[in-house]
Amino acid sequence: MVVLNVAEDIEAKIRRLRELGKVSAEPPTPPAKTPAASPKRKPPKRPRSLSTIREKERRKRILIGASILIIVILIISVGVYAYIQNKAASELKSAREQKLKEVASYFNSYNFTNANCTREVNAYKAQVVNKILQAKSVDELSSINVKAYFDKAVQVYEQCVAKQKEEEYQKLLNQTKKEKLSQIELAFQPLLSMPLPDSLKAKVVASLKSLEDQVQRAKTIEEVKAINPDPYLLSLWRDYYYYKIDSISSPDVILEKDGVKKLVSKTEAKTLLGSVMDYRELLKYKVYPVQYVEIALVLPRDHIAGGFIKPGDKIVFFARNDTKTPYREIVNQGYVELVLLPTTAGQISASESQSQSSSSSTTSSSTYSESSSANYNPGGMTYSNGTSYSDTYSNSQSTSQSSSASYTYTVNLAEILKAIAAGKIQASDEAKEALENYGWKVLGLEESSDMLVLSPNTEFLVIVKVPSIFVPDILTNQKDLYVARVST
Repeated sequence: MVVLNVAEDIEAKIRRLRELGKVSAEPPTPPAKTPAASPKRKPPKRPRSLSTIREKERRKRILIGASILIIVILIISVGVYAYIQNKAASELKSAREQKLKEVASYFNSYNFTNANCTREVNAYKAQVVNKILQAKSVDELSSINVKAYFDKAVQVYEQCVAKQKEEEYQKLLNQTKKEKLSQIELAFQPLLSMPLPDSLKAKVVASLKSLEDQVQRAKTIEEVKAINPDPYLLSLWRDYYYYKIDSISSPDVILEKDGVKKLVSKTEAKTLLGSVMDYRELLKYKVYPVQYVEIALVLPRDHIAGGFIKPGDKIVFFARNDTKTPYREIVNQGYVELVLLPTTAGQISASESQSQSSSSSTTSSSTYSESSSANYNPGGMTYSNGTSYSDTYSNSQSTSQSSSASYTYTVNLAEILKAIAAGKIQASDEAKEALENYGWKVLGLEESSDMLVLSPNTEFLVIVKVPSIFVPDILTNQKDLYVARVST
């Protein structure tokens, strides 16, 4: 519509110009010019003819029409060009907006959440946006591959994220390695602080170095965490315990765990420690050398196997902390050195008596007698009258003899022993021999006669030989202590 309107305007202007050309067919007489001074006079011009003037006017009108036509064509061309340009600009603008929407659609479809890696993404996005804004044609816009920029941005972003994750993982891996190395060193420190022989110390250092190398060579956190020093420590601690056991000169050792002590042979100790499969459990054991000491205990007879224990017997001690707790074994091996009976066992009281009698008698006798009597019964009553005469001669002789003896004695054997020791008794050797094993003879008679001579509450003095480490436990529990004889 714009072009048609412009063409109509141009035609109207041409018609108007033509009308003006007809009116002014005869050109106005030009004003007379003042002749200029000239050094030479030109010859006078010949007067033009009417036909020449008309031809000239006709040419002038043609030129004017051609000029107007050219102007019209130029105006039309400009309009058409402006129309084409406006249309191209509109299409370019629309295509540019479409491309920008495509950019937004692509870049908004991916979740670029890592702020540390979005700089490269924004750079690629800015590049494609600038290229779209700088495009001069629709074809140039169409040639812009937004997806290629987007794919490149995603690739760069993912590489950045992967690199960042790798850096974080490597940082975490290094931290895990550091913690694992510290853990291993801390676990080995107690063992290295022990007085180790050179060979065992070299083995410990080599094991520590091997574990550290494994940690340094690990490529993943899982590999680091999978490195376990426990088997190494179990073997090394076990070697240390074996070394400590072998360094004890006695054939037996003391093993203590959780406050419970046991006297065992070296072989038994190694077997027991060798069965432990966790070095932390192994560290609960302590090994001590055996040093025997002798201690004296005063215990009731019923607390020492009825008193039927002899020097050389192997014994075990039991005790409890109070009446509400069960008895427990506090000494698993000891020996009887001496048993002394109380002084009451040496008190002997005895009494004896003896009597003898004899008698003899001799008797002789003779008798002469004479008698007479008379009886009367007057009035139912009886009267008697008689005379009797008797004469007896006797002779007797008797002899009697009797004798008796009794004595009571009390003997204190303790005082006799003191007198023997002081040399105040004659034939002390015979007395000493008679009193030898007196106490065991008493107890032996009890066994053979099945008769209890000494009361169960009778206190015995017992000398026992036990490892010195058990002495505190024995003395602490002496009031409720039982000594058991080990049967063979």
